Amino acid sequence: MTTPYVTVGVNGSIIAVRALDRAAREAELRGATLDIVYAVADTDEAGPILASAVTRTRERHPRLPVTASAAEGGAVQALLRHGRDAALTVVGARGLGTLAGLVLGSVSLRMAAYSHGPLLVVGGDRRPHGGDVLLGLESDADADVAAFAFEEAVRRGAGLRILHAWGRPHLLPEQAPIPTRRVADELARHARTVQAVPRFAVAALREQYADVEVQTRSVRSGPVHALLEATREAAVVVVGGRRRPGLAGPPRGPVTHALLHRSHCPVLFVPTGHAGHAGDGGDGGDGGGAGHAGTTLG
Repeated sequence: MTTPYVTVGVNGSIIAVRALDRAAREAELRGATLDIVYAVADTDEAGPILASAVTRTRERHPRLPVTASAAEGGAVQALLRHGRDAALTVVGARGLGTLAGLVLGSVSLRMAAYSHGPLLVVGGDRRPHGGDVLLGLESDADADVAAFAFEEAVRRGAGLRILHAWGRPHLLPEQAPIPTRRVADELARHARTVQAVPRFAVAALREQYADVEVQTRSVRSGPVHALLEATREAAVVVVGGRRRPGLAGPPRGPVTHALLHRSHCPVLFVPTGHAGHAGDGGDGGDGGGAGHAGTTLG
């Protein structure tokens, strides 16, 4: 496609229908075409599912350009092919995950590992749309992800909340048991440094996007817990994931992995490294290329 497009996977499940509805709204926000994909073993079987998806979308979004196609094989490869140049790829997820879901989810795990562009994972939260864009910020090295979050805020006419969670620095064994003044001073300096991260990391972006209302917050807490709690009031949470070229399998990292399984709002994953090639030895888990995704944040 030469015009901007948003790709979404469907398969007729309620999970995929929610992803479809969200993808249509995302396409409208971007002035893009909605590209509906159904990965199936026999393309002759795809007609009813695709027709239903197109009808639903046109009834709800009559001015939105829509294309639909069937792809033989697994959902991962189909979505990677269709979404390679997409403005956004959208997949559904079961929502707040159980332990079994964390272990068994596969489609979105591999989508997050190998996709070349932004990936939106839509869970089962059916709250009214609205709220700010939430950015989980690790350091000033996350400039590309931060810029994407600012663009999302502009696109949605929303504010941007930047959350930087940090913990106590690791102390050397000989330092840990002795609460000396030197150790206390080191801890205080560390606290001042990390609390300044969200402010300085986006200083240039705040000037560039002067119309975006920005709130920055640095909390001394585990990043997983802090970000999960913050997603309760957010419209979408933006996180980045670094690739590890040459290493097989999906990227690892507890923060983004937890968000993509347990977030209370959709998760917008922005790749910041190099994607590899996904094997497609079967898809499992979730609807229409929908699943659980995992990646790294720190």
